[in-house]
Amino acid sequence: MFEDHNDTIYEIISSAELLDKRQLDELNESHINTGKSLADSVVDSGTVERSTVLSAVADYLGYDYLDEMPTTIPDNIASTMKAAVARMYAVIPYQVTDTSVSLLAKDPFNPSIIDDLTFTLNKDITIVVCNPEFVDSLITATYGEEDSSIDDILGDLGDTFDDVDEEHLSDSDLTDLANQTPIIRFVNLVLQQAIKDKASDVHFEPFEDQFRIRYRIDGALYEMAPPPKSLAVPVTSRIKVLSNMNISETRIPQDGRIKMTIAGRPVDLRVSTLPTQFGESVVLRVLDKSVVNLDLEALSLPDDILLTIRELVDRPNGIFIVTGPTGSGKTTTLYSALREVNDVETKILTAEDPVEYEIDGIMQVAVNHQVGLDFQRALRAFLRQDPDKIMVGEIRDLETAQIAVQASLTGHVVLSTLHTNDAPGAVTRLIDMGLEPFLISASLEAILAQRLIRRICKTCRTAYEPTQEMIDILEVDPLEIADKDFFYGEGCPECSNTGYRGRIGLFEMIKVTDAIREMINQRAPTLAIKQKALEQGMRSLRDDGLRAIFDGNSTIEEVLKYT
Repeated sequence: MFEDHNDTIYEIISSAELLDKRQLDELNESHINTGKSLADSVVDSGTVERSTVLSAVADYLGYDYLDEMPTTIPDNIASTMKAAVARMYAVIPYQVTDTSVSLLAKDPFNPSIIDDLTFTLNKDITIVVCNPEFVDSLITATYGEEDSSIDDILGDLGDTFDDVDEEHLSDSDLTDLANQTPIIRFVNLVLQQAIKDKASDVHFEPFEDQFRIRYRIDGALYEMAPPPKSLAVPVTSRIKVLSNMNISETRIPQDGRIKMTIAGRPVDLRVSTLPTQFGESVVLRVLDKSVVNLDLEALSLPDDILLTIRELVDRPNGIFIVTGPTGSGKTTTLYSALREVNDVETKILTAEDPVEYEIDGIMQVAVNHQVGLDFQRALRAFLRQDPDKIMVGEIRDLETAQIAVQASLTGHVVLSTLHTNDAPGAVTRLIDMGLEPFLISASLEAILAQRLIRRICKTCRTAYEPTQEMIDILEVDPLEIADKDFFYGEGCPECSNTGYRGRIGLFEMIKVTDAIREMINQRAPTLAIKQKALEQGMRSLRDDGLRAIFDGNSTIEEVLKYT
């Protein structure tokens, strides 16, 4: 119940005084550990009735609350809204007048219900809070089962687009193709499937004789049954229309953004096009806040690293760097760290390329290279905006690094990312950029390296005996693993027979101590810094991988693949 709004539910329960702070904090911690929503954890604990929580939500939002759900909706009321719209926004009409519609909503917090449907239905919209668990079944009872699958739509399309002359299409032809109902339904269903499967990216790829669509789920790519090649141009045009791109420009890469509601949830998609030999490749990055929990407690950080990050962002100055490859969760870690200090007394500024998640209370700036607003220019402007904490999306060049150091030395906490393989490599990378070692040692406080590896599916997790060859590759002491269990996922419907569901982080952190500062000043090589950090208690990524294996969270293969 209300999985996407745990922070708001905490605030509602606290301000309505439904629980005392100690009880609420305990349940908040347990919801993070169990994966349940906070609202469900509170109700399941037996301390507060579900109806009381829902009534408090209605009071907080200023909406009416309906305790008894209707079993059916009369046809004359249901017909005010199309089935596809009801499913997309997860709402159902409850009462209708000439000028207004009141809707039962699965997610009453979703602002796009009122914003979009006021325009679509041409009536004033009011939301009624009800038990969200019954909304889907009421929609099905009213409008019937989802009446179309991707295969159905492809069957309906048949060879509709086979005769399209792709080389001689005008702008209006492209727009007409993009706005055809089957294409709209097809793109919506592909995106719905991606959100349902918790995909992080959707790839639309044209080849000489086929058009491929692939989803990236938990870091691995999966291909759906390829649609006909003739759909490439209409589908690409549809996505360009949705993301406000120039529909007729196919020779240069373009970037855009789509904000839409899918299955009742507001979803943000970052869109990138790339001209290729056989048409435009389009990749959508799904920025779904409900999948990414921006809470440090939820990042599976070891306790010592969690405490260090909290201490770092609370300091008056210093630089904290997170390193790792693209898609390793660096930005999520930095956002989560900033959330810890995001209060009325702290001014926080971020420069990002682009802004991934919008966070209340933080001033976020999207860099724009076309108009000359790059990281260093944004960072220079930040210093005149009286900030306390600054986040720079990435330190890419010497000038950005120098301004970050200057910001740190003049009393600001600076958080940023670098692309290096491990934590010690970040120091060498900064020196290679041209930054003076004494400036690095004076300002750098800690470096965190991280990776994301797939988590074993809890439903089909099975113990097994690894081969001696596997144990040899891990390079662990046989005595150390004598009493340890190893697990893998057998594959089940819950994890689409992959054996994995979700991901967990692996971390290594260097705290920049006086001994390490001295080594930085002497331009010590990466290996020497790594050795000193290990002596001072740093766990390497591989060692943290062993923690994930022995806790039964991941497999030997995953750890070997990423460390």
